[in-house]
Amino acid sequence: GFWDPLGYCEGITEMDFKKLRSSEIKHGRLAMMATIGFITPFYAKLPGYLSPSKDIKFEDIPVGITAISKVPAAGWVQILLFAAVCEFGLGPSIQEWKEGQPGDYGRGALGMFGPITDPAKKARSLSAEISNGRLAMAAITGMILQNGITGGTDSAMWFGSSS
Repeated sequence: GFWDPLGYCEGITEMDFKKLRSSEIKHGRLAMMATIGFITPFYAKLPGYLSPSKDIKFEDIPVGITAISKVPAAGWVQILLFAAVCEFGLGPSIQEWKEGQPGDYGRGALGMFGPITDPAKKARSLSAEISNGRLAMAAITGMILQNGITGGTDSAMWFGSSS
């Protein structure tokens, strides 16, 4: 069984549950990357130009959600095309849950270290990934809301206004 206090999974099949779990894992992975991506520019930025033709350097891009409006349209097209390739092409089937365990593409950690063959380690790793993904989903939501509400990204966003 599984914990479902609100009854979202009442009357669904095992395949339906596996599809939901696969989506949860995928969203958790994206949220973990988004959380790191949101925090990193506060400490370091890439050198060089984001858009040489528009003379926009990475250091010219503000941190937080205000950065969204500063990225040129061609940059957003590239980002969306990359996301589409990751989602629909060149990678593993996006329906891995039909043949195996949800979220398990058989490639191991970061797709670089081969499959995890020890069942206990695999179960522990999956449990940790689900927990960390849930935390990251809450974290990125909170950071974006806090940034939007406070309207800034300086220390007041994290520690409150000193005045």
